[in-house]
Amino acid sequence: MKKITRLLFLAVAILFTGMTMAQSTVSGTIMDAEINAPLPGANIIEKGTTNGVSSNFDGEFTITTSTTNATLVISFVGYGTKTVTVTGNQDLGNIVLTSDNTLEEVVIVGSGVIDLAEDRTTPIAVSTIKASEIQQKAGNFDLPALLKTTPSIQVVQNGGFGESQMFLRGFDQTNTAFLLNGQPINGMEDGKMYWSNWQGVTEVANAIQVQRGLGASKLAISSVGGTVNIVTKTIDKKEGGFVEQMVGNDNYIKSTAYFSTGVSDKGWSFSGLLGHWQGDGYVDYTQGQGQTYFLSVGYQAGENHSLNFLLTGAPQWHAAAGGARISEFLESDRGRRYNSWNFDGVDSPNTLHGGAYPGGRNIYHKPVANLNWDWTINDKSSLSTVLYGSMGRGSFAQAITDRNTDEFLYVRGSNNNHNWAGLVTSYNNQLTENLNLNIGADVRLYNGFHFRDIREFVNPNINSVSANSAYNGGDYQLTEAGGINPWEVFFNPNTDHTQRFGYDYEEKINYAGVFGQLEYVKDNFSAFFQGAVSNQSHVRTEFLNAELEGVSEDSEKVNNLGFNLKAGAAYEISSMHKVFANVGYYSRQPFHDTLYQNDRSSNELLSPEAENEEITGFEVGYQFNGGRRISANLNAYHTTWDNVVKYRSNGRDGVDFLSFQTLGVKQVHYGVELEVMTRPLDNLRLNGFLSLGEWQFKDNATQRTFNQDGTQVGDDEEIVIDGFSVGEAAQVTAGINGSYEFLPRTSFDAAWNWNNDIFSSGSLELAPLSLPSYDTVDAGFSYKMLVGKNNQKSIQFRLNVNNVFDEVYLEAVNGNTQASANPEENYKGVNTSNNGRFGYGRTWNTSIRFNF
Repeated sequence: MKKITRLLFLAVAILFTGMTMAQSTVSGTIMDAEINAPLPGANIIEKGTTNGVSSNFDGEFTITTSTTNATLVISFVGYGTKTVTVTGNQDLGNIVLTSDNTLEEVVIVGSGVIDLAEDRTTPIAVSTIKASEIQQKAGNFDLPALLKTTPSIQVVQNGGFGESQMFLRGFDQTNTAFLLNGQPINGMEDGKMYWSNWQGVTEVANAIQVQRGLGASKLAISSVGGTVNIVTKTIDKKEGGFVEQMVGNDNYIKSTAYFSTGVSDKGWSFSGLLGHWQGDGYVDYTQGQGQTYFLSVGYQAGENHSLNFLLTGAPQWHAAAGGARISEFLESDRGRRYNSWNFDGVDSPNTLHGGAYPGGRNIYHKPVANLNWDWTINDKSSLSTVLYGSMGRGSFAQAITDRNTDEFLYVRGSNNNHNWAGLVTSYNNQLTENLNLNIGADVRLYNGFHFRDIREFVNPNINSVSANSAYNGGDYQLTEAGGINPWEVFFNPNTDHTQRFGYDYEEKINYAGVFGQLEYVKDNFSAFFQGAVSNQSHVRTEFLNAELEGVSEDSEKVNNLGFNLKAGAAYEISSMHKVFANVGYYSRQPFHDTLYQNDRSSNELLSPEAENEEITGFEVGYQFNGGRRISANLNAYHTTWDNVVKYRSNGRDGVDFLSFQTLGVKQVHYGVELEVMTRPLDNLRLNGFLSLGEWQFKDNATQRTFNQDGTQVGDDEEIVIDGFSVGEAAQVTAGINGSYEFLPRTSFDAAWNWNNDIFSSGSLELAPLSLPSYDTVDAGFSYKMLVGKNNQKSIQFRLNVNNVFDEVYLEAVNGNTQASANPEENYKGVNTSNNGRFGYGRTWNTSIRFNF
């Protein structure tokens, strides 16, 4: 019996040894071709079997094949499939997958329209977020929330859907350039970004690249703090798609479906996405809902020409969160979800869940279309062009009450409509082996329409309003109501001047610029020089009561010439070490809203007229590449923003409305940024960053006061602001984030963020308040299950929990009232009579997604 047992054991051992000898261990790293970044979540399948693995967060994988000679099929949704034959144990190194996205091939490969950092050898301070991370972590937040784990960025939520605000190196969104597939999308009038207009962009984004400081953009754009490039998906060469369902806190629901036909034999391709979201909002009575649509049509005309048409939009409405004194939030029956801006007991179809009517509601629909053409002229030259356009229609709907009785009368719409068209074209030529030339043009034509009207009659006893009683109108009746449905507002905008009041004007802003870049690369040295020059013209036309009085009035036409110059150099000390330095100067034209008097019914220019702002930037950097285990970036910067005009108003003080114009403001921002990326273990990623900034006003400024008619009150006065800290954004930030894949395709990730040296906003002439620091922790869990033939399909599960420990913190404070001697009148050292808003508590979302 023992002999038989030994023989059986020997047979099993021989069989096991044979099986082991027949297996191979194969490893490698999956890379994205376009921006040379790891591609997590790619499928690696042994052909003819169900044996498969997924690449980790750094694109790395290890698979044990069932035979010594095996064929691996490597795929990822939205990318071309690669087949690799392996023999025995081996490391395949980098395996590069090319995006199936025709538009990305147009605008990213080479020196196309989108200025990604990797298109230039001379480096900049940059962070890139890929589609897989966007898909996992976007959840029920706006796009800026994805960027808070990068250096020198702080994001505040501002209480409602689409109301997020991002600060980059201490500059707000008006001084950060945002680009969508090469199209500038900051407001032409004031440079502002309204994320409610872009609620669906996370659904279609393939990459988001944050370029801090001078950046790589060749356009003459308002990139004082930096540039954010949003690259959307377009066409997959391979047929496929996904459906996803997400739910989250406060009754949040989002449903999305996407499908692509792939590229036909004749070069045609189609893809489309539809989505719907709705939720109650974290803050009380901030409900919202909207849709997302996306359509892309591509055509490959031979080997040298690619065309793509894209249309996307995100119609939505959401209720706004009203500001309040800190003391109001601290009352026992309120808390950080408190919203001061709502009316109870209103009988209307548009009353929110809970019986309240919102004091403010944002309604907007902004479809964007672009046509891209990529022409490969020859081996050394190419031309990339994007023609784009958008039509924005919508308003901020505000509940209006009787000043004497507080009776709710009607809902007033402050409409901001526009038609926008533009063209960006870029020609690239490899002049010599070492010298590359890129030149192009940037043209933008903008027509904005601004007026007030009636959105809804709420009081059953009122079906018309005198324009004269509705603030600065004429002697006529307002009888039409435009509603709050963004689809209805888009297709039926109010074009009747006799149904407008308060203000009614339009502006035409035309912009034309040319740009160029010359880059020299030889051996370990590279250098570049960039320049752009542009002209921006402004005309404002007043229409208030025009059809009744038979007149309209055009303002004087204003032309402003602006330019920028940038240069830099880099030296690669070795394969592990690179240093670089960049310098730039911008002469930036003032925004349209900076040129005209505060009174919206006046075409008068400010006197003196605003002049060009002057921005000077210096930066140096060091990059360390220690291989797959560790890499690091160290940057130092110094930015001077000079000759700035700033505005603020005090609201209504009795019957007086005062606004303040401050001339000659100068800010100096400098700091150091350290970013470290590590891989201590094959299944563990651990990254961290530290940003140390010092942002202050320098020198004093001149302030002027105006009444509501735009007439100056009193004389110019000097205000002492030298040495004051710049408010709103945290000047010191730090964070640690990582992920651990504890089982195949199963991972846990977390991020800790700390914000310190924060100051209040408020009256420029008064010292800002020092606010308490705060930190938050976010966490997530992911699982991906391979299904279908050859495991080519997958089901993904994702859970996000934000502010895991439910930290209570002041997100922002507006005010300059110093701390009281009575401790009960302060909150963490801040006087509670100041206006402020607390950040969100613990929130969550979870999703299931089927990729096919």
